[in-house]
Amino acid sequence: MKVSIIGVKGYPIVYGGYETLVKALVERWKDKDLELTVYCHASLFPEKPTLLNGVKLIYLPAIEKKSLTQLTHSFLSTLHVCFSKTHIVLYVNVANAPLGFLPRLFGKKTIINVDGMEWLRPKWKGIGAIYYKFCVKIVKYFFNAVVTDASEMQRIYENQFDTKSTIITYGAENPIQYSNEILTKYNLTPNEYYLVVGRMIPDNNLDLIIDGYLNALSPKKLVIIGDDIFKGSFASSIHNNIRGNQNIILTGYVRNYDQLCTFYKYCFAYIHGHEYGGTNPTMITALNEGCLILALDTPFTREMLDNGIYGIYFKKNSSDLNVVISSVEQKKFNDNLLEFRKKGKQRVEEKYNWNDIADQYIELFNQTISRENKF
Repeated sequence: MKVSIIGVKGYPIVYGGYETLVKALVERWKDKDLELTVYCHASLFPEKPTLLNGVKLIYLPAIEKKSLTQLTHSFLSTLHVCFSKTHIVLYVNVANAPLGFLPRLFGKKTIINVDGMEWLRPKWKGIGAIYYKFCVKIVKYFFNAVVTDASEMQRIYENQFDTKSTIITYGAENPIQYSNEILTKYNLTPNEYYLVVGRMIPDNNLDLIIDGYLNALSPKKLVIIGDDIFKGSFASSIHNNIRGNQNIILTGYVRNYDQLCTFYKYCFAYIHGHEYGGTNPTMITALNEGCLILALDTPFTREMLDNGIYGIYFKKNSSDLNVVISSVEQKKFNDNLLEFRKKGKQRVEEKYNWNDIADQYIELFNQTISRENKF
């Protein structure tokens, strides 16, 4: 079976959840009798191998504007895939919904992973939010199958948009070797820093997290991994507001996975402020590395942490996070803190296992191939 993937920045880079997903899947599909193609953003790859780890790579340009980059790249990729011998086209990101019918006109089957509630994200105000809402409404008509990554997201799509979907979550990789040198580089001591991982966009609530941390007057440091590749106003305000604060460390993106996992493994607690997604890869990594997790209370984090069995929640205000930080530092949760750290890896093995996830996608491919291609 020939499978092409459209909607990511490329392989093997890992800039976000979708790139993490694709890298994990294709590297588990190599021995599964699949011929794989990933469409890559040409501007991101100084070197352009046509084959890597058994995956065929096709590099295409895009209009390099924040709101147009991915959609224009996906459009060109779609035109290319229509004239290929691909059987299944796997799209990621519901913004690509209007493109799903084109490969079907050429006899191919299409599947899309829709991600979170993009139409509610603050970064997509106005026309952006309207476009995403339009995409969510039409996605059931243009694709043979829709994938959601959490039970709550499946419920939203079915109840609000009458769209049925298959739940397939994300997983976590184990590092090859932890890299203590990265802690030395940033003058960090194990168990003496909080960790935040994610893009500097409003819906990850980094401003709230910083305020909560500062108001708690914690002696521990705050490490923030991530940035905004488009250098938007929100990211700029974060940089400006914490400039000169020696206790808040901005690392930018950390591309090396072993180094990234080292930050997780040795943090005192991981703080999760993501608001509108489904199953979040950074949270899964935190579970897999045995972190104490402080998470914004949303239906999605309720699902991932099983209503508080695997972590502690805070409300969407800095004062509540302030209370939670002060409480964990004063050991008010007593032995529960150790229990949170112990149980995370078991949670990942049971519900967020990449090998199982890769097999679930193949099962969906086989089911989709067997269906008649009707609009």
